[in-house]
Amino acid sequence: MGMDAESHLWIKDIQDHDDVRDVYLVKTKGLGSTKNGAPFLTITLADRTGDIAARVWDRAEALSTLFSEGDIIKVQAQATSYREQTQLNILDLQRSEEEADPCLFLESSPFDTAEMFMSLKKIISQIENSHLKILTDRFLSDRDFTSLFQKAPAAKNFHHNYIGGLLEHTLSVCSLILSITEHYPNLNRDLMIAGGFFHDIGKIREFKFSSNIDYTDEGRLLGHMIIGISMLDEKLVKIKAFPEETELRLKHLILSHHGEFEFGSPKRPKFLEAFALHQADDLDAKIKGLGRYMENDRKEGSWTDFNRMFERYFLKGGILEKTRQEKSAPVSPEESPQAALDFGL
Repeated sequence: MGMDAESHLWIKDIQDHDDVRDVYLVKTKGLGSTKNGAPFLTITLADRTGDIAARVWDRAEALSTLFSEGDIIKVQAQATSYREQTQLNILDLQRSEEEADPCLFLESSPFDTAEMFMSLKKIISQIENSHLKILTDRFLSDRDFTSLFQKAPAAKNFHHNYIGGLLEHTLSVCSLILSITEHYPNLNRDLMIAGGFFHDIGKIREFKFSSNIDYTDEGRLLGHMIIGISMLDEKLVKIKAFPEETELRLKHLILSHHGEFEFGSPKRPKFLEAFALHQADDLDAKIKGLGRYMENDRKEGSWTDFNRMFERYFLKGGILEKTRQEKSAPVSPEESPQAALDFGL
């Protein structure tokens, strides 16, 4: 079995009829029953390349007691195709007691961490407002903060959900802000750069990440926006004469960047910079998240499987159907009476 990255059978490479004997992370686990009342296990297995659905039909109840969600298990399984999706029929499994290579399960940003952090600091250094410069410097000089900030994911599932994802997402949002503020010079550029930097800082405490990404208790109870406000207060209390209006606007940027109540935003954007930050954050998250969804989709053909979050299929390949012009050459009204009717003549 591949306990290291070199010999591991990656989930993205599993094909129908493959004999699978390897270790995977259990993301989800559920016990169900067939129409005849026979128990079966539904499991989502994962490694850093994606996840795959798996089923246990024999000895389901007994095998279920051997492991929990978040465990790493050794499986012996047969890959099958069901509704054009590859899944695993698990014949046997056991909880792994060996120490597996973390690189098997935690994907990292495809970009160099040091280079991204340098690029982000370069953008932040463009802030001219003395108060915001002092505040951002307090965070950038905090080694505990910067260490976690460079490692943390930006999400558990949808976008930038890997090591270094928070840094990558923050850099991308701040880069968009530079373009937005150049296009709309009436926006407060310093405030938006600071807001772009701070909008997700609470995620360093919202998530824990070892063999998998999950929420901390603090993250579930408070969420990254409230945590971010708390982190901001910890620095602001040590800065003398920080302008109250700047503080309120900065906190509003953090609290409103999800845009709407139904998307977990405690407040909706109430001034232009808040609207602009929300749009930049939303754009980067969706382009990255949807791009990875299309890339990792295992369904054959040009269209993805149905996406429940967005309630639609997505076109991931070329359009296969011929256009009307390709199917038949155009016919002039003079050449065909029927064509004249079709053209409304």
